[in-house]
Amino acid sequence: MSRQTAIECLRAEAQAITDLIPRLDESFDKAVQLMLDCKGKVIITGVGKSGHIATKIAATLASMGTPSFFLNPLDAYHGDLGMLTPNDTLIAISYSGNTEELLRFIPLLKERGISVIALTGKTDSLLARYADVVLDVAVSREADPLNLAPTSSTTAALALGDALACAIAKARDFQPADFARLHPGGDLGRRLLTRVEDMMVRDNLPLLHPDCPMSEAIEVVTNGKLGVGIVVENGRLRGIITDGDVRRAMQAYKADFFTTPVSEIMTPTPKTIHAKDRIVDAGEQMNHYSIHSLVVLNEQEEVVGVIDSFSCLPGTRFYH
Repeated sequence: MSRQTAIECLRAEAQAITDLIPRLDESFDKAVQLMLDCKGKVIITGVGKSGHIATKIAATLASMGTPSFFLNPLDAYHGDLGMLTPNDTLIAISYSGNTEELLRFIPLLKERGISVIALTGKTDSLLARYADVVLDVAVSREADPLNLAPTSSTTAALALGDALACAIAKARDFQPADFARLHPGGDLGRRLLTRVEDMMVRDNLPLLHPDCPMSEAIEVVTNGKLGVGIVVENGRLRGIITDGDVRRAMQAYKADFFTTPVSEIMTPTPKTIHAKDRIVDAGEQMNHYSIHSLVVLNEQEEVVGVIDSFSCLPGTRFYH
């Protein structure tokens, strides 16, 4: 019984969202344009459950590059109207469109030239008449068994708010790097903003000359503790040898292995990355080539470090 009730609830809320699609008309486009043209901030307001939805929409907009905040209508009468300027745009959420707390101060905003977008289930309501743009979030029924509690209606308003945020982000060509700059404390932000030079190994690099015999190369690679040896000549990268290269060479050269020069065993075209590149780019390259290390070069194409999967930030998937 409990699961069946849950299924019916989810179906009702899913239907409420799906029913919004045919109603996405020129009013939605106009709302998006008003928000794109806004020179100030986008303020979201609502009372009760609509207020909670408004808070979340404001947070989503802000995280996707649109300056936005929630305004409690009750506080608007006690000084918070001073937060608004004629350059702002207001989104008012009220399913009935007749919420008294909203209707008391919205005319004041209209007098100041502030554009109003209404999210309401009653397109003939007083709120709708005040608004410059009306977005219809009506639902056929609430999801709760009594058809009383704001469930489907709040889901529809939240989804339409997300749709506005997504449309604006797309119009502004909002990129992952933009998102990272607004989320520097999160894992994604760290991954997108951290540079290879911040995480690479730069000291005591296992550098080898192409003529170095493998008897010496093994010692250098072992002491380097990176599982690789970097082959350099005249300051330029010539190749790389890995633990796997060493094992294969021992099988191939047998008794001659220890006298064999590194140049005959190395991979002459190792994968590289530049110190100023993002750490996430290093991870993607390692994933793509199924490798665990990259040689790091500076702007002069000189070897300055090694970045491996263990040096990269948590949350990035690497092959080992």
